Amino acid sequence: MESHVDPKRRLWLFALTGLVLLFLVAPTLIVIPMSFSSSNSLTFPPPGYSLRWYETFLTSEKWQLATSVSLRMALGAMVLATVFGTMAAYGLHVTRHALRGALYGTLVLPLMVPSILIAIGTFFAYAALGLLNTVTGLVLVNTMIAIPFVLVTVGAGLRSYDMNQEMVARSLGANRLVAFLTVTLPQIKYSVISAALLSFIVAFDEVVVAVFISKGEKAPLTQVMFSTLRDEVDPTIAAVSTLLIALATIPPLVLQLLANRKKESRP
Repeated sequence: MESHVDPKRRLWLFALTGLVLLFLVAPTLIVIPMSFSSSNSLTFPPPGYSLRWYETFLTSEKWQLATSVSLRMALGAMVLATVFGTMAAYGLHVTRHALRGALYGTLVLPLMVPSILIAIGTFFAYAALGLLNTVTGLVLVNTMIAIPFVLVTVGAGLRSYDMNQEMVARSLGANRLVAFLTVTLPQIKYSVISAALLSFIVAFDEVVVAVFISKGEKAPLTQVMFSTLRDEVDPTIAAVSTLLIALATIPPLVLQLLANRKKESRP
């Protein structure tokens, strides 16, 4: 149904929305020009422009080692969280068990528990298990943190999917696993890919838990950024932050554009 409200009467709403977005985004965008500064300290506006801090990031052993740890950690957490989160979302979607709500609440609990509490609990658990200061420990805890994001994202995709399509495949002889992989998964693939990207970003950006359970050569990038900002004001942090902003925004935007293009191409 078309709206009969004069667009001019909505100008105040557009202006308010723009101000709110500016308030939320401006502090983040300030980091971008600072990353190209020629100054030896973090200053805004920059007195001049240079790529020296990106060069420092790409040539520094400290930053490259931390980046390697973060990539391994985030990729491992992404794979595990996507697989287990998708399985959980599917299981909760098709079941009608009385404990369904309780199970869902338990799985999304890491979203509601403060990160500091997760970090403290993980520290004591890992101390007993011998997983402190290991990439495996980072992968496992970030998998736990990322699973709720996968559960919510894939669950939303399943709610918009007609399960009768899978039932048809099963009625023709396919078991549940084959029916899911060949019929359901292709239909919700953009939800799964979005969940995978989100879990990667969540794991890559985590810092509170990492501060408690890793250090030295096993420290991820965000922890090194935190330590560097605490001990010294290194403009390389601005360059790394800009790259993280690009990592968190460009892939989801590209995925959304591809999904929109597919919807437009449907008859």
